Amino acid sequence: MTEELDKLNRAADLLLDMEAEMRRLGMWDSIPPSEEALASTLPFCCDTLSFPQWLQFVFQKRMKRLIEANAPLPSQCGIAPMAEEWFAGSDPGLVHLIRLLREFDELMSD
Repeated sequence: MTEELDKLNRAADLLLDMEAEMRRLGMWDSIPPSEEALASTLPFCCDTLSFPQWLQFVFQKRMKRLIEANAPLPSQCGIAPMAEEWFAGSDPGLVHLIRLLREFDELMSD
């Protein structure tokens, strides 16, 4: 049980770090997307949201709900490769955000 709790706590810390980094980078939106945009059935809502919007309004919300409910977290996660693809050729300042996403992916596969 302690191992599960440690994983939940580490996941929560990583989500907070991701939010702080996204805010620092100016990627945190104060206005959520429409319900229609959030209802996309494509992976990462790629037809209706930017990747940062998906991180904030879908991924972060979903993970926070699981953590708050002490529910099982996904057994694997592959967000860092999508981030690397989305941000390819962008500002090198994004390295920290991608590293946090990679840490989250690794935590989920432990």
